[in-house]
Amino acid sequence: MTTLVTGATGFVGAAVTRALLARGETVRCLARPGSDRRNLAGLDVDIAEGDLIDPASLRAAARGCEALYHVAADYRLWIPDPPAMDRVNVEGSRAVIRAALEAGARRVVYTSSVAVLRPHADGTPADEATPTTEADMVGAYKRSKYRAEAAVSALVRDEGAPVVIVNPSTPIGPRDIKPTPTGRVIVEAAAGRMPAYVDTGLNVAHVDDVAAGHLLAFDKGAVGERYILGGEDMTLAGILAEVAALTGRRPPTMRLPHDLILPFAWMAEGVARITGKEPFATVDGLRMAKKRMFFSSGKAAGELGYAWRPARAALADAVAWFRDNGYVR
Repeated sequence: MTTLVTGATGFVGAAVTRALLARGETVRCLARPGSDRRNLAGLDVDIAEGDLIDPASLRAAARGCEALYHVAADYRLWIPDPPAMDRVNVEGSRAVIRAALEAGARRVVYTSSVAVLRPHADGTPADEATPTTEADMVGAYKRSKYRAEAAVSALVRDEGAPVVIVNPSTPIGPRDIKPTPTGRVIVEAAAGRMPAYVDTGLNVAHVDDVAAGHLLAFDKGAVGERYILGGEDMTLAGILAEVAALTGRRPPTMRLPHDLILPFAWMAEGVARITGKEPFATVDGLRMAKKRMFFSSGKAAGELGYAWRPARAALADAVAWFRDNGYVR
């Protein structure tokens, strides 16, 4: 079976690609011209150059494919042009799924995010059934992913598209080449440049477990359903303490109020508008951090057989990979 993977040059997409190859599938990867392809180096894949905002390239990439894993997304917590994110995440998702189905794909796995879910204010884990509206979304990224999942669900409802939705939590592990916002925090902590923290929390999952969950969703998931692919709930202080233990450093002990950092985030975004480089601290990121992003993967475990390893293992693999590849000196 030939399978098309979008986002295969990225963090989660590369892990999905490797999992597909490991079970003997023929994989075609959609990659933008000039994209960083280090994550595909040495892999036996067919690369189809194209872009989510170029429908003709999507039709060419999907030709002859029986399955689609749509993992690609514009994942940034700050962007100078928010409508551009919608063009990729919303319109691009609709376009690539339609292209795959027109080419004869029999099943699609769409990678959404727990970003489209509303965490509970009291810190108890939320799940797929937790009520959420677009008004709950903070920032351009969350809004675009919420609209994208709604667009994909409409394809299932209105056009009978055979799509299963997965909602990864916070993937951590090897091959985070960009790195992702969470990966940047790990790099800074591993280098000893995180002297303080804010009171927040994340659901930490090994990227390879998340990839395995994608394949389980393809094999066993119900069309139109969504499944959280997560791991272990951890406070940011706990994450930084684990990274410190892995690197022989002292963990930060200073907790900073969110509102104290907010002016620095505004200034960082102002500088970013001049330099074009994504700021380390963002206003939307701090607003998100006021709630602990804790989630349950019980549905995926029960219906798909999804399993996850301890968060420490994910953090250890991430730190080792960042160190081995020159991110931490």
